[in-house]
Amino acid sequence: MNVVITGASKGIGKAIAIDFAACGANLFLCARNEISLYNTVAELQQKYPDCEVNARIADMSKKDEAKSFGLWVLDKTKQVDILVNNAGQFIPGSIYNEAEGLLEQMIATNLYSAYHLTRVLLPSMIAAKNGHIFNLCSIASLQAYPNGGSYSISKFALLGFNKNLREELKPHNIKVTAVYPGAVMTESWGDFDNSKQRIMEASDIAAMIVAATKLSLQAVVEDIIIRPQLGDL
Repeated sequence: MNVVITGASKGIGKAIAIDFAACGANLFLCARNEISLYNTVAELQQKYPDCEVNARIADMSKKDEAKSFGLWVLDKTKQVDILVNNAGQFIPGSIYNEAEGLLEQMIATNLYSAYHLTRVLLPSMIAAKNGHIFNLCSIASLQAYPNGGSYSISKFALLGFNKNLREELKPHNIKVTAVYPGAVMTESWGDFDNSKQRIMEASDIAAMIVAATKLSLQAVVEDIIIRPQLGDL
């Protein structure tokens, strides 16, 4: 099983990589930060020595780098079984006063990254009539909230991408799933004290994604909505 994961050096992406490595998958990972990415690779190789881990530095918000990462994957394997479009960025703000250029930055990172990589990998998946694509949307894809601004706009757009992809790929036997996490304990929360387990762990999201890949060929989980038990903060 060949699994491609973007934004895989930390947080949700890293947790997804860990769970697929535990399943014996061959991994193709990318991230912007070289040090954190290769630290993650070393950690995975040490814990799962039978797992093949391939990694490449890529800023997925840049079209050329997103496409180059996809071509690099196809140079190493002709079959992609699972694609997890996880690369993303959250910068809070309101439409009326957020920094100039923030919308373009959020769209490039949270939408275009998935669009360009998916387009590179899809021909091989269509030819194989096999595959599963996960798009890491957000609760912000479903409901506007204060200080969401351009981030929320970009996540609404990613949901539109996911819905179109789902319809287009039905005849090609390729599954498409949108994932909508609520509050998850990642670096975005800074020094938040989660000792009382108020918000979710990245491993919770990973577990749901891996579980969705284990269904019969004729079944697909179209949407995964997962929130903290006590609700989002």
